[in-house]
Amino acid sequence: MSWIAIGHIDDIPRRGARCVTTPKGRIAVFRTADDAVFALEDRCPHKGGPLSVGIVHGHFVTCPLHNWNIGLDSGLAQGADEGQARSMPVRNEGGALFLALDAPPQPAVAAE
Repeated sequence: MSWIAIGHIDDIPRRGARCVTTPKGRIAVFRTADDAVFALEDRCPHKGGPLSVGIVHGHFVTCPLHNWNIGLDSGLAQGADEGQARSMPVRNEGGALFLALDAPPQPAVAAE
């Protein structure tokens, strides 16, 4: 797996997100209140809403268009909703964040 530098954890507010434009598309990088970091495609599986502007709560993000809750750890829609946002591995090395673009799709894994 090859990793690309995408910034520092301090560039992302707690319970917020920042976007990275990559050859694989627009990726939302989320930071939770407990400083876990996740990376998901910036597209809700429901109607394509921008997850990066959703509300982060716990290890979930709520899509701003139709209030779907997406698990940051899996990319899966929660409750009765169905669908999955593509996830990418993200690594935190002393606050420096790295994203693996060439990894096969997988459940999201928190970088701590």
